[in-house]
Amino acid sequence: MTETTNTHPYTLEILPPKLEGASYQWAIRRSGKLVQRSDRTLPNEAKARESGMAQIEKLLSGAGDR
Repeated sequence: MTETTNTHPYTLEILPPKLEGASYQWAIRRSGKLVQRSDRTLPNEAKARESGMAQIEKLLSGAGDR
C-alpha cells in the first residue's frame, strides 16, 4: 500500500518495496503529475519520508530554480 503526505502544492508518496527485503522509494507529485522520483533506494519508510520531505523543502524554497 502506498502512503501519501500532502504538502501543498506537492504530495509525497512513499512507495513500499514490491518484494520482502527490498528497499523503499518516494515520488513527489504536483496536481497528480509526477515531478520527481527518488533515484536511490532507501532502507526503510522513515528514511524514504525524510529524504522525500527534504526534497520538497528544496522545491518549496526554489533551490532548483537557479
